Amino acid sequence: MRKKTSLNKRYQLFSQQVVRWYLEHGRHDLPWRKKVTPYRIWISEIMLQQTQVKTVIPYFKNFIKKFPSQKKLSEASEDQVLAAWSGLGFYRRARNIFATKEIIKNNYGNKFPNEFQQIIELPGIGKSTAGAIMSLAYLDPHPILDGNVKRVISRFLKKDLDLVKEAELWKQSQEMMNRDDCFSYTQGIMDLGATICTPSNPSCAQCPVNSQCLSAFKVRSVKKNKTIAVKKVIVMNLSLIQTEKSLLLVKNESGSIWKNLWLPFDSGSITNYIKNFQLVANQKIKHELTHRRLEINLKTFTSLKELEIKTNQTYKWIKKDRIEEYGLPKPISKVIKEL
Repeated sequence: MRKKTSLNKRYQLFSQQVVRWYLEHGRHDLPWRKKVTPYRIWISEIMLQQTQVKTVIPYFKNFIKKFPSQKKLSEASEDQVLAAWSGLGFYRRARNIFATKEIIKNNYGNKFPNEFQQIIELPGIGKSTAGAIMSLAYLDPHPILDGNVKRVISRFLKKDLDLVKEAELWKQSQEMMNRDDCFSYTQGIMDLGATICTPSNPSCAQCPVNSQCLSAFKVRSVKKNKTIAVKKVIVMNLSLIQTEKSLLLVKNESGSIWKNLWLPFDSGSITNYIKNFQLVANQKIKHELTHRRLEINLKTFTSLKELEIKTNQTYKWIKKDRIEEYGLPKPISKVIKEL
């Protein structure tokens, strides 16, 4: 019993130190922390999945500018949501946002749910994201366990992150939670992992919990021989057709890559129409995805008029001055901007 009491006091001191550190040194200037609402916290948490803060900031600002509220988002089409997401990658997250806002509109009267179990059942939201929304938006203490938090807790307790079971880390995260100020604690432990307790070369001297941390000043930066994964190469042959004022694009409804985004036609599917167009550019584009490498052979043609294409695919002649209303993959968007 004595050992448990000592451990509880240690956890209590840890949570208090994290809160004090956050109040003085935390990243209070992040846009989703300036005006806290369940809607803004939800969008930021989804964007921050698998993406660094510095990358997310401009996309978050742009998204909120286009859809400043849950109600405004509820009126958006999937194309508009994907367009606002265009370039951020991992587009499944944007499709999940669209699916979630439809559920909120139909089941919750356009108000973001305020119960953990309701939130965790929404598309794209796991236990950690739901916990963050509850703690940050509703000030209802729930543990989180993203990559940064896992690292902080495992080092504090001197647990091998490669060996420790996730269930044990969840238990520790629950016990270490500061219930008096769950907002500052949750933001603080995330910031601590992102800025101080970094994967390599942690700044132990600046860490607020270094007097208790069992790994303080003992983390060595060991350079691991990285195994370079061989990415699957996917070749895409595309044809971009344009008139003076419009672009011919097709909705990628069945593809495993860039699903529901708008792309130029596959070159093979419009062979019968090529005679009506004039080739003006032929370029090779290489684009890296997380697990795949794309090699895009893109031909650009001009057409004197908007021809009707006989196909079962959903396609549109999209006005060039309205192209930003449609979700486009980053390499295609770049080409179109340079036309």
